[in-house]
Amino acid sequence: MASYPKYQNHEISPMKCPVNLEDVDLFGQGAQEHWYEAYEILHRESPVYRIEGGGITPGTDAYVLTKHADIAMVVKDPVRYINLTQQRIIDFAAQGLSAEDMFKTYRSLMQASMVALRPTQELYIKHRKELTDPWVGTGATRHREMITKHANDLIDEWINDGSVEFVSRFARPLPQRVFASILGFPQSDIPQLAEWGDAVVTPFVHGTGLKHELTPEQTKTMLKRLEGFQDYIYEHVRAKRLDPQDDMVSFLCEVHYEALDRKLTDLEIAGIVHAMILGGLETTQYALEEQAQLLCETPGLFEQLRNDRTKVRAFTEESMRMRSPTHGLSTRMTSQDEVFQGVKVPAGSLLHLRFAAANVDEEEFPCPFDLELERQGGVTRHLTFSAGPRVCPGANLSRIEQQIAWNVLFDRVKDISFADDNTFMHQPGIMLGTLKVNLNFVQA
Repeated sequence: MASYPKYQNHEISPMKCPVNLEDVDLFGQGAQEHWYEAYEILHRESPVYRIEGGGITPGTDAYVLTKHADIAMVVKDPVRYINLTQQRIIDFAAQGLSAEDMFKTYRSLMQASMVALRPTQELYIKHRKELTDPWVGTGATRHREMITKHANDLIDEWINDGSVEFVSRFARPLPQRVFASILGFPQSDIPQLAEWGDAVVTPFVHGTGLKHELTPEQTKTMLKRLEGFQDYIYEHVRAKRLDPQDDMVSFLCEVHYEALDRKLTDLEIAGIVHAMILGGLETTQYALEEQAQLLCETPGLFEQLRNDRTKVRAFTEESMRMRSPTHGLSTRMTSQDEVFQGVKVPAGSLLHLRFAAANVDEEEFPCPFDLELERQGGVTRHLTFSAGPRVCPGANLSRIEQQIAWNVLFDRVKDISFADDNTFMHQPGIMLGTLKVNLNFVQA
C-alpha cells in the first residue's frame, strides 16, 4: 500500500515532484503535494538537512531533522534542546512583566497566560496536571457519550444522500462541536468560533518558511480577525462565575491552582482557552480526512474494521503515522554543539523537527508505507503528538474522538469510495489538510 496517493494533484501542483536532493523544497508553494517524495530523498541523502542562514539569530543556520531516533531524543530533553516557546516565556517572566502587560505589548492571550501560569518547565507540568488534563488529557474519557452524539448528529444530516463532502460535513465540524461542548460554549456560536480558530492558526497555514513567518499585513489581518475573541471569552467567564456548569471554563473559573496557591484571572482563563482552540481542532480534522482516504485506497480495509472493531485503535494510530496531521515545527534550539547522523550542528542552531518524516523512517518502521494493524513494537511509537514532557496536551482527546468517529461511521455506513470529482489538493502551510474529500457511501 502506498503511503501517499499519486493523484492528479502532482500534475497541477505549482511545484514539480523532487527527483534529487537539489529539487527538495519543504516550504515552497505546492510543497505539500510532494512532501513524502522529499522525505524519501532526505532519508537517503541528507537526513540532517542544513538551511543556511535559517537560524534564529543572524549568522546561524537551521537544520531539518528527519530521522525518528534524532527527533525522539530532542523532544525528550528540553534542557539540552531548548524549547523556544518556553524560553520566550522564561525571558518575559524575568523582565517582571505581568500577564496584562504582556497582552498589551504583544497582543497574545496565550503567551500572556503562559507567563503568569507556567513560566518554568516545572510549572508547565503542574499546569497540565491541574488545569488541562482533567478535560483533554487523562480525563478525556468523560466525553465519550457527548462525542458519540455529535458524530451521530452530523451523520444524520447527510446519511440519506449517498454522497458527502467529508471534510466540511464531518471531519471539520466534529472537533468544533466537541470543543464547544467541552468549553461550555453554545453550539450556535460555532461559525464565529471557527472564524477565530482559523485566525489563531494563521501562521501555520499562511506563514512562510520554516519559521512560519507572516508579513506585517498578514499579522494585522490576523489580529483584526481575532477582534471580539477576548471579549467573548470574558463574557462567558463572567457568566460561569455566577452560574457554574459542567464544562471546562466553569472549572477554570472555580479551580484553586495549587501550583501558585490562587485562583485564575479572566485573562489567564482566556489564554488557556486560546491554546485549547489552537491545539484542539486541527489535528483531529486532518487525521479523520486522511483516514477516510486510506480506507478508500485500501481494498477490504473498511469491511475488515467494520467487522472487527478491536482494530480501530490500531488503524487510527497507523494512519496518523503514515499521514501525520502536522508535518513539522521549528520549536527547538541546540544549547551545545551536537552531532546528528554524523553532521556537526553548532550550539544556537534552530532545529526544525520533521515529525512526518520520522514517522516513515524505515529504520524505525520497516515497510513504512504499509498500513500494518499489528505493527511489531506497537502502533503508538509515532511522533504525531511529539513525545516526552511536552507531548501534545490534547493527544488523548484526539485519539478518543477519532476512534469514536470511526466506530459510529462503521455502525451507519457499509462502505465508502471516492467520488469522481476529487483533486486531493492540500491547503498551504505545515499541516496536511486536504481541501475537499468527496465520498460516495452505502448506508448501513
